[in-house]
Amino acid sequence: MGILTGKTALVTGATRGIGRAIALKFAEEGANVAFTYRSQHEAAQTLVAEIESFGVQAKAYASDAASFEDAHNVVEDVKAVFGRIDILVNNAGITKDGLMMRMDEAQWDAVIDTNLKSAFNFIHACTPIMARQRCGSIINMSSVVGISGNAGQCNYSASKAGLIGLAKSIAKEMGPRGIRANCIAPGFIATDMTEAIPENVRQEWEKQIPLRRGGTPEDVANVALFLASDMAEYVTGQVINCCGGMNC
Repeated sequence: MGILTGKTALVTGATRGIGRAIALKFAEEGANVAFTYRSQHEAAQTLVAEIESFGVQAKAYASDAASFEDAHNVVEDVKAVFGRIDILVNNAGITKDGLMMRMDEAQWDAVIDTNLKSAFNFIHACTPIMARQRCGSIINMSSVVGISGNAGQCNYSASKAGLIGLAKSIAKEMGPRGIRANCIAPGFIATDMTEAIPENVRQEWEKQIPLRRGGTPEDVANVALFLASDMAEYVTGQVINCCGGMNC
């Protein structure tokens, strides 16, 4: 039996990268897994099959995480299908980088809505269920740039900083109901989002990381597993950096 046996997890934006690794890690440890995706239907169906290969239930939801209505509809169905929601991972995210002076309103709004508003949407929908259960773990996927900022990423950095403030506030509001809320702040992680970075730039970044390598989605998934499990039952309102020491 895995450490999440009997639990149900909902992961947003899970068809690739960190979200996918988390969904598979949770399934490997015995959790039933529901997840959302925007448009990658084939990848979603492949992930459902991979999750089910661990002997647990899985269901994929084509959904716009930035939509309040979509989020509530997804959560309502997850509750109906699985019976409970124990873990929520707010992982959906995009980037639209650019310097502030050149950034237009649409670039700002798209990132804030997808990265930050989506977390509000799903927390708003899940907390009544978790409150009735008197237990739940909410994990917001932040970033080291949400702590330190980054030139050319004011929208992304602001959204990731917002996720930290949101988790800390939810930890205080919902702690009396047995609900925990924490953040993971990944550093340089090898995903589709970072593949476009030129090799020379990637090498320079790695030189600044004490562990001298970029992270993997599985590195982040291992932290998420800890926060989702009963091993972290006295951990809430925290930000755990998973960055190889680049933000120490």
